[in-house]
Amino acid sequence: MSFTLATLKSTVQDYCETSETTFVADLNTFIKEAEERILKNVELPVFRKNVTGTAAASNTYLSTPTDFLAPYSLAVISSSAYIYLLFKHVSFIRDYTPNPATTGTPKYYALFDDTTFILGPTPDSTYTFELHYKYRPDSLTAGSDSGTTWLSTNAPDALLYGTLVEAATFLKIPEEVAQYEQRFTAAVAALKKLGEGYGARDEARYDINRA
Repeated sequence: MSFTLATLKSTVQDYCETSETTFVADLNTFIKEAEERILKNVELPVFRKNVTGTAAASNTYLSTPTDFLAPYSLAVISSSAYIYLLFKHVSFIRDYTPNPATTGTPKYYALFDDTTFILGPTPDSTYTFELHYKYRPDSLTAGSDSGTTWLSTNAPDALLYGTLVEAATFLKIPEEVAQYEQRFTAAVAALKKLGEGYGARDEARYDINRA
């Protein structure tokens, strides 16, 4: 089973047995809320991305990508070698280099605000960085009616029941909210096993499931 935007919307209307105008107009919102819950509760390789960028000499700040959610690693690329920075709090960076004019090869980084990293020490020349990070994928609702996403193809049950939770909440049907929430929780638990358990296991280890 998989969903396109159109088939997911029609399935939600079938489950809820309504095509009331306001309800239909809010279907995209229900879907986006479900996607957001999955994104915030499950670690999956599909939510990871790598990008490269540069920080100019004497500039202690590095912009985050527009779809950035959280960092996994940040490395300076120097002579084809990767030098990984240690993730710290802003106060640590300020204490380590209280004077931003102190320059060198960056060793530490921190989230300064929603769109910026701060580096310590301040770069002494222009460096290329590679950021490995969790990002927000495009919503299913951003495409055409026939469009699909990784979630709608590979986790249709989680997306369906998450959307139904929002739809039933909108319709003020608490018993259905509880029912769909239970199904959504089970689907998310299965996704967590995929992303955080089975997908990360070393098949040579002896603690894997064996026949």
